[in-house]
Amino acid sequence: MACATEVVKEIPVEVVVEKEIVKTIEVPVVETIVKDLDPGELVLYSGRSESLVGNIVEQFEEVTGIDVQVKYGKTFPVATMILEEGSNSPADVYFAQDPGGLGVLVKEGRLIELPGTITDRVADWAKPHDSKWVGISGRARTLVHTATIESADLPTSLDDLTEPKWKGKLGWAPTNSSFQTMITGMRASWGEEKTRQWLTDMLANEPIAYPKNTPQVAAVAAEEISIGLVNHYYLHRFISEQGDKFNARNLYLSDGGPGSLVMVAGA
Repeated sequence: MACATEVVKEIPVEVVVEKEIVKTIEVPVVETIVKDLDPGELVLYSGRSESLVGNIVEQFEEVTGIDVQVKYGKTFPVATMILEEGSNSPADVYFAQDPGGLGVLVKEGRLIELPGTITDRVADWAKPHDSKWVGISGRARTLVHTATIESADLPTSLDDLTEPKWKGKLGWAPTNSSFQTMITGMRASWGEEKTRQWLTDMLANEPIAYPKNTPQVAAVAAEEISIGLVNHYYLHRFISEQGDKFNARNLYLSDGGPGSLVMVAGA
């Protein structure tokens, strides 16, 4: 009986102790959980325009809960800004229109190596060996031509565009960054001399210069020119708005090379 009496006396003591412990740790645990769930903020410096990537940023915010602060600009000026800001740059991510801008930051040691959990998801052709960035999207160079041209009459290489039959019937956008990237691709694969000769021969064919790619596609459809040197997706924009009867089609050159160059936008 004495033992039973002792047990009864101990039970209230244990209950009181347990209640005290719960009261002591309850608030800190809740506070810690709230801190861990805070998604934070991400600063993105984008060399791609808001019209192209704004929706992607919004989707990322919705999925992750992370607030993204974006500074938009042109690829190389944005890269220069990051270099000028140095270690004080608030940028967490740099999104470039093409590898050139990324290469500038890699050379200056401004990009860190990405983990395999990121790089392993990306095809080998869309990432460098040093894993300092990964491709996000690709833009293919192509020729856009009037739909009424017979396939047998179409060029099969960039060299074919220098033939006299195309004199006054070509369009290009020499100040456009994608065109300039294509020329860089020519210099890398053809060499300086052949690239210079191609440009000379093209000028002899009196191509019409446009400020960018969109008006080239419109000019082809209106048969103001027969062929334009553009990126692949511009035609698809017109077709999505005007339907398959739109009087233009893309031609992907069968010989590959700079005329079929895929330009990777990456971060």
